[in-house]
Amino acid sequence: MAALHDRSAVELLALYASGAVSPVDVVREVLGHIERCEPHIAAAWALDADAALQAARDSEGRWQRGQARALDGVPVTVKDNIATRGTPTPLGTAATLLTPAAADAPPAARLREAGAVIVCKTTMPDYGMLSSGLSSFHKLTRNPWDLRKNPGGSSAGAAAACAAGYGPIHLGTDIGGSIRLPAGWCGVLGFKPSLGRIPIDPPYAGRVAGPLTRTVADAALAMSVLSQPDARDAMSLPWQDIAWRDLGIELRGLRLGLWLDAGWGTPAAPAVRAVVEAAASAFERAGAVVELVPPFTTRAMADGMDHFWRMRSWLEVSSLPIERQARVLPFIRQWVARGETLSAPQVFRGYSQMAALRDAAVAATQRLDFMLSPVSPEPAFAADWAMPSNDPERPFEHIAFTLPFNMSEQPAVALNAGRSEDGLPIGLQIIGHRHDDLGVLRLARAWEQLRGPQPPWPLLN
Repeated sequence: MAALHDRSAVELLALYASGAVSPVDVVREVLGHIERCEPHIAAAWALDADAALQAARDSEGRWQRGQARALDGVPVTVKDNIATRGTPTPLGTAATLLTPAAADAPPAARLREAGAVIVCKTTMPDYGMLSSGLSSFHKLTRNPWDLRKNPGGSSAGAAAACAAGYGPIHLGTDIGGSIRLPAGWCGVLGFKPSLGRIPIDPPYAGRVAGPLTRTVADAALAMSVLSQPDARDAMSLPWQDIAWRDLGIELRGLRLGLWLDAGWGTPAAPAVRAVVEAAASAFERAGAVVELVPPFTTRAMADGMDHFWRMRSWLEVSSLPIERQARVLPFIRQWVARGETLSAPQVFRGYSQMAALRDAAVAATQRLDFMLSPVSPEPAFAADWAMPSNDPERPFEHIAFTLPFNMSEQPAVALNAGRSEDGLPIGLQIIGHRHDDLGVLRLARAWEQLRGPQPPWPLLN
């Protein structure tokens, strides 16, 4: 029988409803498990055991009174950059002044209102601008499958915590792959919903919050809560009563695109390509129609986004006092430095590549029901590297498969599809039409059933 910290949210709610265990039992075990695992992976920050246990006792009382809420007593973690009341939001960098947040950001507020127990925040790299567990503020976060490897980022701690069993639901954010990349490298599920599906504060182009879980059912359960409205996000979608828990889908006749060449960036490694092709073949055997999608993004799109983001980040870092600038991770300082030399036309043309990426991605998926692709072009990399290239002049080579769908606002999910020769997870990305969040989760559930049993989760204690 699985330990309590390894139980899904769906299972925990059933156990609470039956009276077999209480939220206090579960949260106490999760806290003990985190204490044992943290010396190995360093995924947690701002853990307050007393507050978590008090929230669990409050939840236990609601269950006893028949007043349980949607996620009552379920342990969750929240990424550093999502504000939680009373806790500073360092954004992964030692340059931030540690001022306690006055209120929960929308996604954290929804979790708390639903009775979830926030056991800790999770780590991220400086300003979320790395696909890595490397940070000037947090300890180096490592991949639970191989401590010599990186969990990816920027939702580094969320993905590592999910794989290690720090509870069933972990909240991350994604602007170029920051949920899906670490999910793929850590062998968990990471869902990037349509832009605006989950209200967030502050909102801006491409930025979404989303759940990292071990199962599709848990991601769907989390979405039923996280997608509730919040007026603070002026970019949010109108709330819809979506049947999140209805995960059935008919595969026969579905038109699936297979996208193996992004048109730029690091080519998919043979092992990655083979795993994604095998997944496509499994869908084909189940009745879907699979067709190869040619490259539809370009180096010019990638370079333009690099220019725009460098300038944005340079403006942010250069506005800090000199002594605080010096605390920013050296890799980030080196990356942003060229922002000072970029011209206005270069930055404007870079900004325009958001629309170019959006139009290309929407056009490529228009006549398909869904598209399949790698999440990243290669398995997890060295733990102490800032990104797979470890080169600030080649910062985006690994996000060619994920970035377009932030700019196009389309939902996409990453979930495990296989292993490399040395046992590292390899992720499959499923992309849907804009606003078809439920469809993406339904196809992910179908893949969950097609792929069969998965290897045991890593043991760190």
